Amino acid sequence: MPQLLLELFSEEIPARMQAQAAKDLERMAREHLAAAGFLPEALTTFAGPRRLTLVAEGLPLAQADRKEELKGPRVGAPPQAMEGFLRKAGLTQDQLVERDGVYMAFIEKKGRPTAEIIAEMVEAIVRGFPWPKSMIWGYKKLRWVRPLKRILCVLDREVVPFSIEGIESGDVTEGHRFMGEAKPFVAKDFDEYAAGLEKHFVVLDVEERKQRILEGCKTLCFARHLELVEDQGLLDEVAGLAEWPTPVLGDMDPVFLSLPPEVIRTSMRTHQKYFAVRKAGEEGLAPHFITIANIQAADGGAVIAAGNAKVLSSRLSDARFFWDEDVKVGFEPWLKKLDGVTFHAKLGTMAQRVERIVALAAEIAPLVGADVQKTKEAARLAKADLASQMVGEFPELQGIMGGYYARTFGLDGEIADAVRDHYKPQGPSDAVPPAPVSIAVALADKLDTLVGFFAIDEKPTGSKDPYALRRAALGVIRIILENGLRVSLAKFGKEDLIAFFADRLKVTLRDQGKRHDLVDAVFALGDDDLARIVARVEALDGFLKTDDGKNLLAGYKRASNILKAEEKKGPLPTGAPAEPTADSAAEVGLYNALRMLDKPLKEALAKEDFTGAMTQLAELRGPVDAYLDGVFVNEPEHRDNRLRTLAAVRDAMGQVADFGLIAG
Repeated sequence: MPQLLLELFSEEIPARMQAQAAKDLERMAREHLAAAGFLPEALTTFAGPRRLTLVAEGLPLAQADRKEELKGPRVGAPPQAMEGFLRKAGLTQDQLVERDGVYMAFIEKKGRPTAEIIAEMVEAIVRGFPWPKSMIWGYKKLRWVRPLKRILCVLDREVVPFSIEGIESGDVTEGHRFMGEAKPFVAKDFDEYAAGLEKHFVVLDVEERKQRILEGCKTLCFARHLELVEDQGLLDEVAGLAEWPTPVLGDMDPVFLSLPPEVIRTSMRTHQKYFAVRKAGEEGLAPHFITIANIQAADGGAVIAAGNAKVLSSRLSDARFFWDEDVKVGFEPWLKKLDGVTFHAKLGTMAQRVERIVALAAEIAPLVGADVQKTKEAARLAKADLASQMVGEFPELQGIMGGYYARTFGLDGEIADAVRDHYKPQGPSDAVPPAPVSIAVALADKLDTLVGFFAIDEKPTGSKDPYALRRAALGVIRIILENGLRVSLAKFGKEDLIAFFADRLKVTLRDQGKRHDLVDAVFALGDDDLARIVARVEALDGFLKTDDGKNLLAGYKRASNILKAEEKKGPLPTGAPAEPTADSAAEVGLYNALRMLDKPLKEALAKEDFTGAMTQLAELRGPVDAYLDGVFVNEPEHRDNRLRTLAAVRDAMGQVADFGLIAG
């Protein structure tokens, strides 16, 4: 079946916008095609520095005839409603059909040529494309991310004719701006298009561009006994900057290696988009860099490398100046500057935030085995580098620079590490701080943020989380769990914040394959010790995967349903069940099983042996099944005691989790 090829060719598209632009192009095309009744066999999009491309396979050349059914106003509705519906449907009232007191319109629409529909689709996409930032240029008054130059649009190897603000569609595109013949070429289908781009020095697929960059970088490094310092974020960015990416190895002045490696890498990455390298098998950086050129130079990139080295030296000279000036100043003047920095209008200055963090860190320190005085000092200094010149230039180095400055000023290593690590973890791939002082300060920093913003009712809503509170909560959870800490969250937050932690814990456990209803079942006990909650969830998850667990859960629900039904009739009898007087082996069996369960279950729970507690509960499976299948609970003479027995089953299981909240 016919293939559609669309290319929107423009001036340079910012690298940060390309991935989302490809997704938006696919989404908008699918929506328009679906509205026309088209379901392509395949639809693929590509994004690069100067073009957005879409290829759709398996489209018909014409739309099928369609019959639409429109529901109109009710019979007897006001005339205005009828007039509006008739205008919308393009019919007269005698063409309507009455069905169940409602007027219906049946409209037959003849199918249109696919090319007409595609032309309308492309114009709608171009005029309504959701660029984060766009511009209007020239007399055309067309809004696009950068000036739109060409539109290639062919269906079944034929041009789909249309014009948008003077830009005529065609079957012509162009390759690399500088390399090769650098002139337009014709492409009537995707195979010709892809082959033509490659011939004209354009790598269409972003993943192929990334692979080309990585392989080129590693080849250059191998020849010089170096290793690439991999950087996925930088790789994603530079793959959107070059159509024919060509790695070039350059040299930098070794004198700059005395700067912290993070400063060198950040300067390379932020200002120049360079990759850092190190000597094979060694720590630290080597006095080299790799830049990604957009041309394959005849001299192997020597001139490019030399020019980039000069620019890098200038940048690193600035960084050296910031470092030298900062070490002349020190922490105390920086701390004074924080008095004039507003953290939030309702939460005071950054200096006031530091005071809160110090107090909170001192409270947390004994709970995690940290030295209180070291913890307080680390918390006091943790935010000071925000006033330094280096962090002013490179905000992403906050904390990191504080750690370096602390060591330069001769402070205790534990304090320096805590200053450096107190923002950790900043994402799922970031490590948590392992040392007690670092743990205490990191927890204090995140808990102060959470408690403060919850107190002023600045909570996350939907997809909006301007203060990164979800990330802060996940950071607290990871620090506690990965360090095996026993911390009660109730000491630091109110009920709504505890519930927020529960939701974030569900996300964490769901990512590990655990069910969210099990988290609900455990949280219902009122426990706020995250390590204990996770241990309960893991034991419960394992138990419910066994036949005993599944059947006992079913028995619990049957017992609970009976108790709920009886409770509607009046208050349930209270107290422990008495020894059965009826001649019922099932009733005696469950009574004895509950009596024998009580002590070992409590012992297992006291030792936090939740797997052992589940093993004890498993002993109830047979007696509960026999009881529910063989005992008539509402027999008047024995009703109260039998209800007490069912309540005892519920209460025993409720010591482990609220099984009523578990699905199944």
